Amino acid sequence: MRALLSVWDKDGLLDFARGLNALDIEIIASGGTAKALTDAGIAHRDVAEVTGFPEMLDGRVKTLHPRLHAGILADLGKSEHREALAEHDITPIDLVVCNLYPFHQDPSIELIDIGGPSMVRAAAKNHARVGVLTSPAQYDDVLGELTRSATLSDATRHALAAAAFAHTSAYDAEVAAWFARGGVLGEAPSATDTVVPEHLHLLLERAEVTRYGENPHQIAARYRVAGTTPWWDGVTQLSGSALSYLNYFDADAAWRLVHELASDAPGLVAVAIIKHANASGAAVAPTLSEAFAQALAADVQSAFGGIVSIGGQVDAELADLIAAGPQADVIIAARFSDEAVATLKGRRKSTRLLSAPSPEPLGLSIRTFGETTLVQNADELVTPISQWRVVSEAQPSPQQLRDLAVAWRVCARTTSNAIVIARDGVAVGIGAGQQSRVVAAGIAVDKAGDAATGAAAASDAFFPFADGLEALTSAGVTSVVQPGGSVRDAEVIEAANAAGIVMMLTGERHFRH
Repeated sequence: MRALLSVWDKDGLLDFARGLNALDIEIIASGGTAKALTDAGIAHRDVAEVTGFPEMLDGRVKTLHPRLHAGILADLGKSEHREALAEHDITPIDLVVCNLYPFHQDPSIELIDIGGPSMVRAAAKNHARVGVLTSPAQYDDVLGELTRSATLSDATRHALAAAAFAHTSAYDAEVAAWFARGGVLGEAPSATDTVVPEHLHLLLERAEVTRYGENPHQIAARYRVAGTTPWWDGVTQLSGSALSYLNYFDADAAWRLVHELASDAPGLVAVAIIKHANASGAAVAPTLSEAFAQALAADVQSAFGGIVSIGGQVDAELADLIAAGPQADVIIAARFSDEAVATLKGRRKSTRLLSAPSPEPLGLSIRTFGETTLVQNADELVTPISQWRVVSEAQPSPQQLRDLAVAWRVCARTTSNAIVIARDGVAVGIGAGQQSRVVAAGIAVDKAGDAATGAAAASDAFFPFADGLEALTSAGVTSVVQPGGSVRDAEVIEAANAAGIVMMLTGERHFRH
């Protein structure tokens, strides 16, 4: 047998090459791979020796040669292929080991690999005879099979070829996406073409299979964009059952909301309790124990079976508070003390305890249905509070502004139609996912109860009529923030003035579906 080795990632290379030598498999190597083998004293032939042609153009041309590609692509079941190899004194190549330049780490023209993808694709095309390895993770299994059987099975070569085409596809997608962003010229296209280019080059790789999908009869998995390391890759699960699709979905929403709330309130910490991707309660406070107690008190009933997101470390004191409350499906925090883990595991062994890094910024939102995909950029709160417009006669106090900020942030992360009531840094009433805005306001008021008196409220879109606002003011809400933009804005502002409350307009809507 004959193997061609040309790799950028040299993890495991030397042990693998020694294993090939031990099996009397001849090794051909190029460039940096050949140097690594030479330095380690591992027998091999240099590509230039086989091709009779030296590497040139700063290494741009070294493996692009018929003596290599014919050896890879030859179908030995065809007499004309065997005769062509014999005529040109070309020996077949049975194994190609190649992984590509790390373009995603440092995109540049010189890291656009040409010879590597050509070899990989050639070997994968001819997988009926040739094995192709594109990852060090494959080395041990392939060596083991070669040691046992002196050859690779059809199934193994087929699986390796599938992985190889995925490898080159991911690489090409990275290069194409770089060019779409402006490439070497650094000249970005229009804002529209940057966000939603004509062709969206996106390759996803499966990170892990989930316990089940939205429901137990559904199969699901978590994927990541190839070449990236999302925050979920840094999560450590300390206890509990495997995560389901909804555990991931809800925990991500909870973790991001906690970080956003904390960024809005310097010097304070945040806690959010999420159920079905919507907050049942959220709070910012001087301590995590205070924030948790306040977030839980906002809606104790809905917190059962929810996601508890803690913007910091769970210590023994906080763990006691959480354990005394309704059972949670997931508790996610930056860290847990050993005492906290013991307490929470003792409360309910199946509760997932997740220690997590900060989330990365959101990128594109991608939703598929059948053969159609909708794509948009992330929904960010664009207009700062300093640019909100006061349209009422009453002017906001500093405390009202702080509560309006909490209400607005939580509202933007709540399923539409949404109304959120906040008081003293706590989202005390949340009306989510309603077809009618006045119904959403009624739910928020009911959940807030007496805490609505003197509270602030936010609406994710404009009030189409004054009735939604009146539902809030009649419960005692004294300040409201909303986007504005209704043909009845004047009527709604008049109702705010009649009630003597503060009304502010942001000029931006935050529907969430």
